[in-house]
Amino acid sequence: MGKRRREVRREPGTNNTRKYAVIGAAAAVVIGAGVGAWAFTGGDDAADQADAIPTGPLTAAEVKGAATKFLDAWAAGEPAKAARQTDAPTAAQAALDAYAKSARTGPVEIQKGKRAKTKVPFSVATTVTWEKTDKPWAYESELTVVRRAADGRPLVHWQPSVLHPDLGEGDRLVTGEAGTPPIRALDRDGGELTKEKYPSLGAVLDSLRERYGEKAGGTPGVELRVVRAEKSEEEKEAAKGADAEAEEADELPDKTLLTLAEGEEGTLRTTLSAKAQATAEKEVAERKKASVVALRPSTGEILAFANSNPEGFNVALQGSLAPGSTMKIVSASMLLEKDLAGIDKKHPCPKYSSYGGWKFQNVEKFKITGGTFRDSFGASCNTAFISQAKKLKDDDLTKQSQQVFGLGKDDWAIGVPSFDGAVPVQSDASMAASLIGQGGVRANPLNMASVVATAKTGEFHQPYLVSPEVDGRSLAKAERKLSASAQSQLKALLTHTAVAGSGAEPMAGLGADVGAKTGSAEVDNQKKPNGWFTAWRGDVAAAAVIQEGGRGGASAGPLVRAVLLGS
Repeated sequence: MGKRRREVRREPGTNNTRKYAVIGAAAAVVIGAGVGAWAFTGGDDAADQADAIPTGPLTAAEVKGAATKFLDAWAAGEPAKAARQTDAPTAAQAALDAYAKSARTGPVEIQKGKRAKTKVPFSVATTVTWEKTDKPWAYESELTVVRRAADGRPLVHWQPSVLHPDLGEGDRLVTGEAGTPPIRALDRDGGELTKEKYPSLGAVLDSLRERYGEKAGGTPGVELRVVRAEKSEEEKEAAKGADAEAEEADELPDKTLLTLAEGEEGTLRTTLSAKAQATAEKEVAERKKASVVALRPSTGEILAFANSNPEGFNVALQGSLAPGSTMKIVSASMLLEKDLAGIDKKHPCPKYSSYGGWKFQNVEKFKITGGTFRDSFGASCNTAFISQAKKLKDDDLTKQSQQVFGLGKDDWAIGVPSFDGAVPVQSDASMAASLIGQGGVRANPLNMASVVATAKTGEFHQPYLVSPEVDGRSLAKAERKLSASAQSQLKALLTHTAVAGSGAEPMAGLGADVGAKTGSAEVDNQKKPNGWFTAWRGDVAAAAVIQEGGRGGASAGPLVRAVLLGS
């Protein structure tokens, strides 16, 4: 169930090996760096100078000294002394006291790495004991030294990840019988799914075990694992609708770091396709900040998902990003149902359109003179949508998103943690911006693959990774289908975009049963927008985002094309 493997590193040209007896708990550290300076608070006499408080950047000697004192005390089995070398001694001592007891570690060997300004990396090698079983355990961590404002003293900045990098606030390292049996996760055809073969599955396999281990028929083993802190209902509620990092904090499963005695595996079949998953993994590995999802429009079965950084946050399933112009699929369906647009009716697409005090424009300020809605949609004209904002109610887009596309109701149950999108009720300029996937609208590739799938079939099928038959859970439903006329026109718009519009290049040669929508989403303090692309080919729909990728057709389009071909 582990996410990372860490190797012991030695600082070049030195022999920093020390023997330590571990009696600690995990924590991380962060801070500033540099060269020392002094600020004097009193007059010019010697007594005033003697009482001066050091300020300014830390010197190399100060960083080394503080780190060494902390590690030496920890190694010597003196948690109280080690804790006094941190900026949070009470929390540090509690964690250090609990470490040896709950993790059941023995003496350790620590190697300090090469200091980088105020950060000092180090590696730990020790032995974990359970009854008559001993097993070696090694990992790397890092500490940061800060200067305490009150007296200028250099101290280790305390966070749980100092003693182990996977520990968060309130998490514990525990060695004992695992709470849930291990599972052998299978693809839709019965092949085994492993993190080694499919790196993006790492955290999801942990989640599958946590949720289905007892139902899969196995028996628990003995493990050293990270047991996550229980969050209050207030904390969980506060995380809803927050950004991706906040969502992540609420969803991390317990994590196995070391197995001392194997349990008996149960088996759990998923909807994933080994072929599609392998293609997705290969494609994202060749790109930076890329995430993709593929699913079946006819059923909602998830065929593949992958992220460029498989050790990081699962943007593909849990991301919370502005979807840009891919949201125009939902907006167009609403305009079609309200008769505010028709596929071959004349529709305005000026260079600029203003609403709510904001002036909106098209990419490169293009315009279409005398064009139809088909022309505007195929070219991804922003002003074609902004111009209709004055005819809409503030909650129209929210209702369309929830009632037809199943977005933003916080009720998807795919089998592992996911974010179901958010389309909040907004007014004035923010409401207009939502029509083109900006404002407060948030989504991820899973959501947008589902959106284009719904557009193709006319009916929302909640995506899922594990069949509801395994645990009897209910899949989310949309209140209604898209009207027949709107669905027919929307499908034709998406096919036009794939064949002759902004999605034509990545979709070339994929056949007649295709549809696509490009998108780009501006992000504050980001030089290039996030590139989006979503499309279907036959009974496979896919969506991808490449953060800071630029135009969606050029960045995310080829990724979606490859996954459609490989599914």
